[in-house]
Amino acid sequence: QYYFQFPQVPAVIFDNGSGLCKAGLSGETGPRCVINSVVGHPKFNIPSARTNRKRYFVGEEAQRKYDTLYLHYPIERGLVTRWDDMEKLWKYLFEETREKTAEIMFEKFGVPALYLSNHAVGALYASACVTGLVVDSGDGVTCTVPIYEGYALPHAITKLHVAGRDITEHLIRLLLARGCTFPCILNKAVMDDLKEKVCFVTLEQERDVHKREQEFPRQYKLPDGNVIHIGDHLFHVPDVLFAPDRLGIHDPGLSKMVCSSIMKCDMDIQKNLFAEIVLSGGSTLFPGLEERLMKELEMLVPIGIPINITASPDRCFFAWIGASIMTCVSTFKQMWITSEDFKEFGKFVVQRKCF
Repeated sequence: QYYFQFPQVPAVIFDNGSGLCKAGLSGETGPRCVINSVVGHPKFNIPSARTNRKRYFVGEEAQRKYDTLYLHYPIERGLVTRWDDMEKLWKYLFEETREKTAEIMFEKFGVPALYLSNHAVGALYASACVTGLVVDSGDGVTCTVPIYEGYALPHAITKLHVAGRDITEHLIRLLLARGCTFPCILNKAVMDDLKEKVCFVTLEQERDVHKREQEFPRQYKLPDGNVIHIGDHLFHVPDVLFAPDRLGIHDPGLSKMVCSSIMKCDMDIQKNLFAEIVLSGGSTLFPGLEERLMKELEMLVPIGIPINITASPDRCFFAWIGASIMTCVSTFKQMWITSEDFKEFGKFVVQRKCF
């Protein structure tokens, strides 16, 4: 009731990822605040004269102080596993947007209305579609999600527990195996940056591999000024998305996941799904991934079925952008779970109204 009396008031949108959390207001083209999904707790309880000594740190501040903190990642494989730390992330995000959102919130997250959306559905909305298949790969999990007329089809969702964090860890193992030494302690944020700057997906053609290698830096400067040298085989670390067996995970790779998800759907919509494949999430940003996926799908899919892949440069924020679009649609009003709904029906109203 409170919300619907003020339809001009924007909604607050949270996109909770294993690697990044994003927050902002509906109707905007991107999130106002993006933080790393990490909470740091001090290793040592040192007495201090300062009464405002912090009991925890979040996001980049936690990563900067990693040597004095225990770092916890509240979201693992796309699921919240540490609710206390998740609350700390939300508190930080609320504070970052408080000036613009205070008028639509009650004290301590007492929002007037709520809606929980499927991550992939938001990504599809961001590409201006309501039917298609979303390939979503972030920091913790990779999923292929078929969506028909705005609704995800749960029976056909395929998950792979290989994503950005696994690629980073694999890169670290390879660097150490070839004798690379690090003068400073390994920091996940630094290794993520290294991965994003020097790695790409290969097309498994010898000439292509050597050509692509020339386009990427062979050296990386660490924050302390030391330089590490990148060997040829390290460029191709993201290939594990297509060949997870390299990590000892005997599950289908990305291309077979796409086909498996679509083949589980009704035959009448399979062509529509192949014709609108949308990439979403930070781990789909590796150069060459779109081309490799298209090449392998063309070998797996029967001739005559058109395949189209949408790979927007904004796809790291696609789920958030889609939610921003959804909440601006006039018909979205009826989808909100209001505080009155929650008081009347309890927590089970979420299962009834959010698909």
